[in-house]
Amino acid sequence: MLTLHCPYCGVNADETELDAGGEAHIKRHGPGSDDNQFHDYLFTRENPKGVHLERWRHAAGCGKWFHAARCTATLEVFGTYPAQVYEPPQDIKDAISAKRPGWSWREFE
Repeated sequence: MLTLHCPYCGVNADETELDAGGEAHIKRHGPGSDDNQFHDYLFTRENPKGVHLERWRHAAGCGKWFHAARCTATLEVFGTYPAQVYEPPQDIKDAISAKRPGWSWREFE
């Protein structure tokens, strides 16, 4: 079973206490965006076999959204961090790189 640490309330919650919210760090275009940008926002997602950055909500706890870096193939969790950041913290990027040589975090717009 998947267990994630909520960075807000400090609880190690299993997946029955959490709601998945899809891919993290998706650029949301504002007013004036064209149809292609809106299409990409709605439908274009990474779906890797391997390291993935995801949004989760601690539904049965504090109710706050946070991000998690984990491997979709092994369920290995590299860390969790608040949702109000634009990229994963350096310690999480270092943890991923240490176990997955050659991995690099893509630059989000």
